[in-house]
Amino acid sequence: MLKDTIISNRSTRGYDHSRTPSREELLDMVDCARLSPASMNVQSLKYLIVTDENQVAVIRKGTVLGGRLKERHLPDLGKEPPAYIVILKDQEIQLPENFVNMDVGIAAEAITLSATEKGYNGCMLGSFNPVALAEALNIPDRYLIKLVIAIGKSAEEIHLVDIAEGESIGYYRDENDVHYVPKRKLQDIVLEDMK
Repeated sequence: MLKDTIISNRSTRGYDHSRTPSREELLDMVDCARLSPASMNVQSLKYLIVTDENQVAVIRKGTVLGGRLKERHLPDLGKEPPAYIVILKDQEIQLPENFVNMDVGIAAEAITLSATEKGYNGCMLGSFNPVALAEALNIPDRYLIKLVIAIGKSAEEIHLVDIAEGESIGYYRDENDVHYVPKRKLQDIVLEDMK
C-alpha cells in the first residue's frame, strides 16, 4: 500500500553500513523521478549520483543533518550516509523558479519513496552552500544544486506522533535515541467549507 510506504519514508540521519545502495538501485530511484510529472513537461532537472568515497566525504562535509538537533552533531560516527543523489537545475533549460521548486519536491519524493520501497531511507538536505558544494564537486556552472538527498539503510528507530493544535512540531529524541516526528492531526489541517 502506498500509505504504508509513505509512513516508512522517514528522514533518516543515521545509516547502517551493512547494506549500501548499488549504482543500479540509485539509477532506478532517479528513473522514478524522471518518470514523475514535471511542470509543463520541461524537465529541467538533472541528477548526480554520488557513491565515490571521496565525493561522499565532500558532501558529508558540506551538508548538515538534523538541524533541529544541533547539540547532537549528526550523523553519529560510523552512521554517515553511504550515498547521495544531488538534484540540479540545468540553467540552460528555462522554467520559472516556482515551477522548478515544485519539480524538485516531486522528484525528491519519488526518489525517497523508491528508496523506501527498496529497503532504504533518505534525508532531503537543504542546508548547504550551493556554490561552494558545486565547486568542491567540480559541477559546471551550467548546473545549480537545488537539493541533496542522503540515501542508505536506516540505523534508526523513528516514530510518528500526532500532536494537538499549538504543540511543538520540532522532532526530538528520547533517552534511548528513538527519534520522534510530530505530525499535526488530520482534522487540524483539513479546512471545512470556506463559505
